[in-house]
Amino acid sequence: MTHSLKATFTPLRNLRWILAAATLAAISVPGSANAGMARAGASYDGTWNVVFATTRGNCSSGYSVPFLVAGSRVSSAGGGRVSGSINRGGGVAVQVSVGASHASGGGRLAGNSGAGSWRGVITGDTCSGTWQATRS
Repeated sequence: MTHSLKATFTPLRNLRWILAAATLAAISVPGSANAGMARAGASYDGTWNVVFATTRGNCSSGYSVPFLVAGSRVSSAGGGRVSGSINRGGGVAVQVSVGASHASGGGRLAGNSGAGSWRGVITGDTCSGTWQATRS
């Protein structure tokens, strides 16, 4: 009976070795682990059009800036320097600079839209306001 049990477990042992080898191969391929992590947090990936409104200070309203979200990073999609991060829950923190003007903001993205607040120095004036975002 021991012999038949050994024969039954041999295919299972082989299957475990095959799975272990496949896992090691996937881990050893450069970038494969990062690709999996990017997919896990990719629900906000894409280009976002962000419109800024001023609620305090002497700054113009209605400026639109495209942002790019890739994984947990936020960057410029054109129109100034943008850096920031987004978490899995959609919480976003961003810094923007164009020439001598700079601002920082935070808020939340959900689905294909988002909103938040910002504050900064725009052409020498201290201002603050809100932002609205839509995914392109």
